[in-house]
Amino acid sequence: MDAAKVDLFIMSHSKSFETHQLSFIREKLLALDDSQWIILQSLNIKDPTVSLIVSIVGGHFGVDRFLIGDIGLGIGKLITCGGLGIWTVIDWFLIMDATRDRNFKKLQPYLY
Repeated sequence: MDAAKVDLFIMSHSKSFETHQLSFIREKLLALDDSQWIILQSLNIKDPTVSLIVSIVGGHFGVDRFLIGDIGLGIGKLITCGGLGIWTVIDWFLIMDATRDRNFKKLQPYLY
C-alpha cells in the first residue's frame, strides 16, 4: 500500500491503538495492496476517550461494554448495576485499554 495512505491511517487512528502496536501495524499495512484501503477505511474503530466518557456517564448500566462489543460483560454490568458500583469504578481505569485491544482485534484479520 502507498506509504502516504498508511501514514494517514496511522495518524488518524494513533490513539485508538497501543503505542507499541503502531510500528507493527504500519509495517503490515505497507505490505498490503491498495485494494485493501477501502476496507480499512470502513472499519468501525472506536475512540478510547469516547469509551471513557460513556463509562463515566453510563457505566452502571454496561453501556461502555456494549459500545466496544463486550456484550457478555455489558449484560453482566446491566444485571448487577455495575457490580454495585465497584465494577463501574474499576472500568473507568480499564475501558480505554479494552477499547484499544478491541480495535486491534478488529484490524488483525486484514493485516495477514
